[in-house]
Amino acid sequence: MIRSTRRSSAPASNTGSDPVTAAASPDLLSRYGGNLPRYTSYPTAAQFTGHVGPVDADAWLRAVPSGAALSLYLHVPFCDALCLFCGCNTAVMRDPDGRAAYGALLIDELTRVADRLGPGRPVSHVQWGGGTPTTLPADTLRQVMQTVRRLFRVEDGAEIAIELDPRYLPDDYPALLGALGFNRASLGVQDLDPMVQRACGRSQSHAQTADCIRRMRDAGIGSVNVDLIYGLPYQTVDGVGATAASVAALNPDRLAVFGYAHVPWKQRRQVLLPADALPGPADRLAQRARIDAVLRVAGYRAIGLDHYARPADGLARAADAGTLRRNFQGYTVDPATVLVGVGASAISAFAQGLTQNATTAVAYAQMMAGPGRTLPVARGVRRTAGDRLRADVIEALMCNLRADLGEIARRHAARDDCFADAAPALERLAADGFVTLDGQTIRVTEAGRPFLRSVAALFDAYRTPADTTRHAAAI
Repeated sequence: MIRSTRRSSAPASNTGSDPVTAAASPDLLSRYGGNLPRYTSYPTAAQFTGHVGPVDADAWLRAVPSGAALSLYLHVPFCDALCLFCGCNTAVMRDPDGRAAYGALLIDELTRVADRLGPGRPVSHVQWGGGTPTTLPADTLRQVMQTVRRLFRVEDGAEIAIELDPRYLPDDYPALLGALGFNRASLGVQDLDPMVQRACGRSQSHAQTADCIRRMRDAGIGSVNVDLIYGLPYQTVDGVGATAASVAALNPDRLAVFGYAHVPWKQRRQVLLPADALPGPADRLAQRARIDAVLRVAGYRAIGLDHYARPADGLARAADAGTLRRNFQGYTVDPATVLVGVGASAISAFAQGLTQNATTAVAYAQMMAGPGRTLPVARGVRRTAGDRLRADVIEALMCNLRADLGEIARRHAARDDCFADAAPALERLAADGFVTLDGQTIRVTEAGRPFLRSVAALFDAYRTPADTTRHAAAI
């Protein structure tokens, strides 16, 4: 049980810059700046093994309660060009027939999933990610979306979202997205400084970004969000601030501000980045603070670890209501407790566990061609009762910056003191001004927001010293 009532002396600044700058001492950065998961799930993907496979996925799909709403994620592992910083499972595919053939596999997998779930299951959220989903031919995207609506009952008001690259958006795509019912689009921008862009192999002008947002609005896409990254080669505090101000002036509804994840041992393309030009931990934290300050002055609300939203946006409303969720797509307003991933490397989440499809397009196609119309699941992890307990604590912290350990323990019929081992580390966090402790309630301060993953990691029972080579820097 946590008894401390220690409260941080760090102010909860509206700009976010003062407490964060104060936290940038070498001692604190060394203590909390290690490599950690992003906690888009618990257990994390680092615990996935081949001991979970198609048989488990089959059983877990069949066990989804009747009437329970689902969230669908469709992964397209293709891009028109590769960005050197990208850590996603994607490759360049220039053959339109190859892209169309992949779309046919998505339709086939959707059919297999629906066969196991039963007809007409409600869907509350549809997310297309990648890669770049708009690399699919227009007719292919239309056919897949028609299949989704034929096999499932997409609820009124469901969020239907897609990621896209403003540099390669086909002329006919905005109108197509509007006609197919898409209501949110996510644009990659990352940074507008030409020197940073050259180092990263991604040249994208402000004009291209502005034009893409305009085309989305004209097509009736009601919500537009933009992705920014700090910690890239040659980025500076002033440079990222200028990018944030330029993008905020385009009035996106949401922004995601990610710290660059340098994991060249997992993504070999990152070896081509000039490693000596990467900002260090203190510079990364200062860049994050400048973006935070710029976006708050522009009228955006800070949401969770790394998102920003206009006060009227659904993400901000969910944060206010305490209904914000976090999954493999990041922060979401989707209430579904079951996520079904379709396509190469796509991840599904069930109460019983997590599964991931074969990661490459080739391996995925081979599994789909196997006997018996099995599911193309290559690995995963089973969840224990303890995993579900800890997952609720971690999600509460990551979404609400607050967790009542006693209430969560009671909900899971766990011992009241089940997290007593975390107390010493929480006391240190409180002394450093990153959390306040009141009985069994943890609240993360504004100074602690950039270190949110370090707070969540206290409840990760799988963390080991070896994790330093499995995850990216936490700051």
